[in-house]
Amino acid sequence: MTAYLIVRAEVDPSVKSPFDTWYQNEHLPDAFKAFEVISAKRGWSSVDPHVHIAFYEFPDLAAAEALMSSDIIREFIAEFDRHWAGKVVRTREVVAFSQKI
Repeated sequence: MTAYLIVRAEVDPSVKSPFDTWYQNEHLPDAFKAFEVISAKRGWSSVDPHVHIAFYEFPDLAAAEALMSSDIIREFIAEFDRHWAGKVVRTREVVAFSQKI
């Protein structure tokens, strides 16, 4: 069953617009290709307008875990930090679905 890498970012209001543009035009398309995922989606929380969440869908847990220990993810983290360190705080989780109805 599929697994997801979920990246939750708390974005400083002063950089929300450039962050959104960068994520749309650079980060998400680049990650989609480099991570070799089934799909990549992102959006802003309707509860907190400064929370951005991205979802990267993998065919299974093993593929997601392999990415999380790879040089590829480390390069993406470094690039993200180069742009947004001190302005965006984020967390990452890998979730493997155990049920679908």
